[in-house]
Amino acid sequence: MVFAGLLGLRKKFPIWRIGRAQTWMRGHLWLGFLSFPLLLLHGGFHFGGSLTRLLMWMFVLVFVSGILGAALQHFMPRLHTTQLPMETIYEQIEHVRAQLAQEAGRLVEESCATLEGSVSHAGERERATAAAAGANWDVTVATGLLLDEQASTELRRFLKDEMLPYLQRAGGHGQRLGVATTAASIFSNLRVLLPPNLHSHVDDLENICEEKRQLDQQSRLHKILHGWLLVHVPLSYALLLLGAWHAVMAIRF
Repeated sequence: MVFAGLLGLRKKFPIWRIGRAQTWMRGHLWLGFLSFPLLLLHGGFHFGGSLTRLLMWMFVLVFVSGILGAALQHFMPRLHTTQLPMETIYEQIEHVRAQLAQEAGRLVEESCATLEGSVSHAGERERATAAAAGANWDVTVATGLLLDEQASTELRRFLKDEMLPYLQRAGGHGQRLGVATTAASIFSNLRVLLPPNLHSHVDDLENICEEKRQLDQQSRLHKILHGWLLVHVPLSYALLLLGAWHAVMAIRF
């Protein structure tokens, strides 16, 4: 049990060259498994007095949480690989969300500039579209880019009221864009509202929301993967301390 408890100290100081981290983890798992039947034999399969009973129930919780943690660490990385192709570094998730919001704002402004026939703000893609429609940019911009003030207003409203609040906050609870099927319907309606030359922008916005959903899922899985430690680690150290007190009391009395 002492060796198993020292794993936390070994992780805290990884520069210590006292065996490989993988060896320590294997020792932690196998000695932890071995401790359970040894403790049952030690107590004669009886929990004894109040302190012994407390120790045994604490050990059961430590044992079960350890098995759960080992299973999570074995299967969770595989789940990340199959379900999260856009996985990023966990500590960078907030920064990536901010980048996604910035990119969404740029796409919407570029689309609105196109709809409003703004020469100074239209993107390179829209300039090429207008150039294909006629020789003179200033003459063809309104017709070539399909001026539509109502669509521009709706697109800006969508960005402000739905997309930015969804992208800037962690999680998607209560947000329509947090549900893949609902989001697909919303973007389908946007494609109907906007002219065909802006459908690629709608596709980009939809991909941004998909990446945000994957970031939220990665965050949830990360919390599950590490949340069990909030139970396992404190109980383990409390068990070691009470176990030492139990040994002292047993020797004295």
